[in-house]
Formats: sequence, structure tokens, C-alpha cells
Amino acid sequence: MARQKLGQHFLGDAGWRRRILETLPRSAGDVWLEIGAGHGEMTQIIAQEGRRVIAVETDTRLAAGLRAKSREWKDVDVVTEDILKADLAALIGKTRVRVYGNLPYYITSPILHRLFEHAEWIASIHIVIQFEVAVRIVAKPGRRAYGYLSAACQFYTRPEIVLRIPPGAFRPPPKVTSALVRMTLPGEREDLGIRDDATFMRFVQTCFEQKRKTLRNNLRGGVSDERIYDALEALGLQPNARAEQLGLREFAGLFGRLG
Repeated sequence: MARQKLGQHFLGDAGWRRRILETLPRSAGDVWLEIGAGHGEMTQIIAQEGRRVIAVETDTRLAAGLRAKSREWKDVDVVTEDILKADLAALIGKTRVRVYGNLPYYITSPILHRLFEHAEWIASIHIVIQFEVAVRIVAKPGRRAYGYLSAACQFYTRPEIVLRIPPGAFRPPPKVTSALVRMTLPGEREDLGIRDDATFMRFVQTCFEQKRKTLRNNLRGGVSDERIYDALEALGLQPNARAEQLGLREFAGLFGRLG
């Protein structure tokens, strides 16, 4: 039985599991961090051909069942942890990993930000999430869906929607359509020369704080309007520019003048 409070929707359809597997990198020797391993729906097939899986499952009942199953599989380590509280550095070690997860929809963003804290050790992220959130992640400046989550994901990764997955692929079926998103690292971060990622991302978040307001309104709490106006002018941006119109390179330019 799925636990509603944990947002559990298990990938019960074997055909969809195979389709997802076909999109994943499958090099022998890869190490995978699996988030929300459930009953092992994807764990066993990822852990084939010499790949190691660190399977993280917060539900103690499911983790116990998965641990029993994993005795018959090679190179699967089951960890009973909440991914938002786990010591990822200890889990990963000094090993570059790939991440797979069928994520609870309500904590998709916190999990991604947690992973981005360890971006230097992650080669790629492959996540099954709500389709509407996937659209936000890949949205470009000027699109209605573009926002802080888009900017954060594109700073750290190069995201793309790989599959659109119907509710019927899951047990129990969710009320929404899902998507598999592939996020390859590094993202634009590599070319922007940002020295302090955390401070830069807080700056970008402030720019998006009230999406319908201009950058001058959102930034005015910490910087004088004159400085903001001058910075916008130097970057060739209109005085009434909004965050949703800026790409990461423009945010980086603004941050360099105001941060």
C-alpha cells in the first residue's frame, strides 16, 4: 500500500520501466544514487551490467522489504534515510554519481536544491516528476512558466523533458501527468564565472520574489534605485525589466554590479 502523506506513486507498469531504462546512461561501473527506491521497481534493472546503486528510501517498511530483496542483487546498498536530511557527502563519498528518482511531487524543488549543493559530484540527474513542474524546469526566459526554479536548474544543469508518462503507469495512479526529465551537468554555471553559487542564487531568488514586479522593485530593499537603474542601463536592459525576461548571463551581469 502507498502512503499518501509520503506522496508515493509506484512505477508499476513494466513497459514504462523499460522505456525509462532505455533513456538512462548504462555504462558498466557507473554508481547511481536512487531517491525513493520504493519496492525496487527501478533498482534491480539499474543495478545490472556492473552498475552499483545506493538506494535511498525513507519509508522504513519499504526499506526493509527492499533490503531483503537486494540480497539477491549485486551491488545494491539500501539506506533508510530522508534524502532531505541525509548526509549526501557521506553517502556519495568522493565518487561521481548519477541520480535517478521517482520523486514525491510536493518536495521536488527541495530535493533538487539539495542535490545542487553537491553538483561537483553529480554527472546527471534523471527524475520522474509532475509534468507541469517539468515544464517550469525547462522553460526559457520570456515564457510564462519561466521562474526561479527554471533559472536554478539551468544554472546547474542542462535539463530536457525525455518522456511524458500517463497516470496509468503508476500504482496508485496520480491525478496528474508525469514526466521524465534528464538533467546533465554542468549547466550554464560553468561559463558564468560565479565565485559564490549560494549568494548568486539568493540574488536570483530575490529578483523573482514578486514575479509581477520589476527588478527595481524586487531589489530595492538592499540596493538604491539609482544603482539598479545604472546597472540595468549598462546591461542594455529596460528600466522596467522583470526577472522573467532575463537569462542567466544577464542575471550574472546584474549580480556583478549589484551583488
